[in-house]
Amino acid sequence: MDETILEASMEMIMNAGDARLFSKEALDSIAVYDFETAKNKLKDAVKKIKEAHCIQTDILQEESKGNSIPYSILFSHAQDTLMSVCSEINMSKQMIKIFEQYEQRIKKLEESKDTL
Repeated sequence: MDETILEASMEMIMNAGDARLFSKEALDSIAVYDFETAKNKLKDAVKKIKEAHCIQTDILQEESKGNSIPYSILFSHAQDTLMSVCSEINMSKQMIKIFEQYEQRIKKLEESKDTL
């Protein structure tokens, strides 16, 4: 296997794995209504997933320049991991929005109950 594609694949997998971990930590924070920590964890996740995406883009640009890139099941796995984690991050972002709105509605209900 070409060393370049091997190294790129492993870096993509490691960065995407780190992003997945941060996304999971964000979800854990959402579960305890710690939205600030959740947002910070998602920023870390986005940073890592961008690093993985840049590596993928570099490989794809080489191919588009006419430099033949050998097929690699490991690179395919890295791309699959990258896209799966992107979806997880997007879902985590939505969960923050949903639960923040839910929390705000609960607070309003509690405040209106206190004024009665």
